[in-house]
Amino acid sequence: MLIALLDLHTTSDDRAAALAQLDAEREEIRAMPGSLDFRVYAARDNGEDVLVIHEWADEPSFAAYLASDSFARSGAVLRPLMAAPPVSRRFHASLLETV
Repeated sequence: MLIALLDLHTTSDDRAAALAQLDAEREEIRAMPGSLDFRVYAARDNGEDVLVIHEWADEPSFAAYLASDSFARSGAVLRPLMAAPPVSRRFHASLLETV
């Protein structure tokens, strides 16, 4: 499994637009082959930060997402809204259990 954590920093005026773009792509991303989950969170301690959590079955599935129209659309909208470069951390993981 591949887990990707994406930290975005916007201005407080632009965060709602960033969240709306990510929300608009959610169902398409979740329906992609190999997508296990896609969640978007607004920071509770400030009005600027957004966290996106991706779970993918494997690296090829995640790579297909990175090459997708959905990723390109989001990038075109999000890049101008970012007040700092995004930070993406990617991890290999294995599920121990679901309780």
